[in-house]
Amino acid sequence: MSKDNPKADISNAEFEVLDVLWDDYPATSSDIVERLNRKKPWHDKTVKTLLSRLVKKGVLDFDKAQRQYLYRPLIAREDYTKKEATSFVSRLFKGKVAPLVAGFANQNSLSQQDVDELKALIKQWEQNND
Repeated sequence: MSKDNPKADISNAEFEVLDVLWDDYPATSSDIVERLNRKKPWHDKTVKTLLSRLVKKGVLDFDKAQRQYLYRPLIAREDYTKKEATSFVSRLFKGKVAPLVAGFANQNSLSQQDVDELKALIKQWEQNND
């Protein structure tokens, strides 16, 4: 999978399809529908349309095996989430992370585990950037 290949915007529904594919691929459209249906009902035709869109956007590719298409992601989950997180912070917080964290802290949305993980990340960053 390409690490620095910029991808088109992905809708929420497309993301749900991509998310189950990241968990285990390659997969047929039937496999993907089955996985999606564990959370909520999805129609086969809807999923096939979303798969087609993701292929056109360059996010997925497929191989034809006999009469089925085997889909696989072209972007890693980590790369996509990093790109989206950066875009989110840039758009809403002018590129600054502190106001985002402060918003969660002010709403009492941070658990002790969240705080401990943030402290560990900061400590690691300080060690790597001294």
